[in-house]
Amino acid sequence: MAKRVIIDEEECIGCESCCELCPDIFRFDEEIEKAKVILPKGGDEACIEEAISTCPVECIHWED
Repeated sequence: MAKRVIIDEEECIGCESCCELCPDIFRFDEEIEKAKVILPKGGDEACIEEAISTCPVECIHWED
């Protein structure tokens, strides 16, 4: 099984940095004011890694 990217929504502070970096992977949910993963199984891994390292609360992770 391939790894998937996830966001711990309880930890997310809604800074939108991941959404700005990787709009094909992450989307800001206005209702809950947090980011969501919209493409968990694929996408530009380099972009996702940048989003992981940029996240101020470290709530984006890979899951096997």
